[in-house]
Amino acid sequence: MPLPDAEAVFESLAKKIQADADRNFALVGIHTGGVWLAERLHRELGIKQPFGTLDVAFYRDDFDKIGLHPQVKPSEIPFAVEDAHILLVDDVLQTGRTIRAAINELFDYGRPASISLAALVDRGGRELPIAAQYTGITLELPADKMLELKRGKNGKLSFHLYDKSLPE
Repeated sequence: MPLPDAEAVFESLAKKIQADADRNFALVGIHTGGVWLAERLHRELGIKQPFGTLDVAFYRDDFDKIGLHPQVKPSEIPFAVEDAHILLVDDVLQTGRTIRAAINELFDYGRPASISLAALVDRGGRELPIAAQYTGITLELPADKMLELKRGKNGKLSFHLYDKSLPE
């Protein structure tokens, strides 16, 4: 199955967000792919306020089943969340459970005025009522496949598709 060009999908997502430039968002990326995207959006959109990062490992509802990911990264929100308009950024939106975990963690930092969601890829399959306001592309993929965003040493983004049953 041919996968789309991740760089072109990113450009599409950035244009959609830029069309809403009057929103004055504070960016927060979810580790790992969402942080890469937030970093690029921060630069491309010329946002002055530093962007934040979240690692939702401790907030996941399947933590007791899958355990702790071996590479937990610290969350860092270098701005006041209280009354901020947050643009939460993630690479692949599927079940909605990662987003739910991210929202729970954000509220530990304060009560934002609003939270919008930007996802590079929406692949459907929701288990929770979560929707992205900004999407680069919608892809229908087999349920037994995982879509992973990769970043090369030069910063170039690409997609990788693999079987769910196989380790990364």
